[in-house]
Amino acid sequence: MARLFKILVAFLIVAAAVIGAYFWFQGRTGGKETFKLVQVERGSITEKAIAVGQIEPRLEFEVKSKISGIVKRCAVEVGDRVEPGDPLFEIVPDPTPFELVEAHRRVDAAQSAYNRAQSDWNRSSKLARQGIIATEEEDARRESFELAKIELATAQDNLELTREGRIAGRGRQMESIIRAPAAGIVLQREVDPGDPVVPLTTFQAGTVMATVADMTDLLFRGTVDEIDVGKLQVGVPARLNIGALPGHPVTGYLSRIAPQAREEEGARLFEVEIELHEMENADIILRAGYSSTADLIIREKTDILIAPERLLLFEDDRAKTFVELPPETPEGEPRKVEIQTGLSDGLNIEVTEGLEEGDELVERPPREIF
Repeated sequence: MARLFKILVAFLIVAAAVIGAYFWFQGRTGGKETFKLVQVERGSITEKAIAVGQIEPRLEFEVKSKISGIVKRCAVEVGDRVEPGDPLFEIVPDPTPFELVEAHRRVDAAQSAYNRAQSDWNRSSKLARQGIIATEEEDARRESFELAKIELATAQDNLELTREGRIAGRGRQMESIIRAPAAGIVLQREVDPGDPVVPLTTFQAGTVMATVADMTDLLFRGTVDEIDVGKLQVGVPARLNIGALPGHPVTGYLSRIAPQAREEEGARLFEVEIELHEMENADIILRAGYSSTADLIIREKTDILIAPERLLLFEDDRAKTFVELPPETPEGEPRKVEIQTGLSDGLNIEVTEGLEEGDELVERPPREIF
């Protein structure tokens, strides 16, 4: 019992010491609140919208084959520049037994029809010279013969293409070589020698063999939140911040705003495009796929008085705006001064009336939350 009494007495002594120290400190400071002073300065304020996206080529296309088979040779690597007509891939036919049988059957059927049409035309020609049949009938038999001749040539070409992958005839060489349809840089090569290729037809998309793009004409494609898109219009200047090129800002202007939003993770976003200006430093190379953010400049003011927006006080339902100036005497309280404001970027605000450059504003400490 005596031990418990001693512990209680010690606790009371410590508590009294703490309370006494508190009141002593309050007496030293007079219980006054300490302030931090922030100076009014000149600077610039930019109202902007943020677009998030990446650098992309304006013209980008996929290379596909119109015939099936196996890739025999790849003539390009990623990064190679190609011109229209340059060979990219060579395809070797890989027909199934059914396809070969079907090709031979068509040749046999076309040959039989050709032989019959030729006999009919020869017989008709003799009868026409003897005056037994009319000239119109001879002409019809000759037309049938010509059509049968064309069908036979088509069947033979199909058989040769199925077996060899190329057709030699009619004054030119037809090969199973895939060529570049336009100029550009090879961004991706999707196949290697030995890979099978599915042809592009009306009923199937076909195998993508390569992706080619014109890297001399790049632009920015990204999205803007619906909250900001109403402030934008085509032609506003843009500043791009590319993560891969720190310290090298890229400029341009807004060239397109999508007429309809798309929903992504619960947010409604509008797609935008930005035309890029030429880089001032020719040694800096833009590459497709660089991620970037773009500041779309809605309004911008320079050499103006600015103050931190967090120091503003409002009255009359935000009809009046005030700031606090330091007290005139050490014992006094901060003075409220009404000001007029202008452009804001969310952190700083333009002061148009009520303050001068160099004025000091009171920043009260944050309130403690218990």
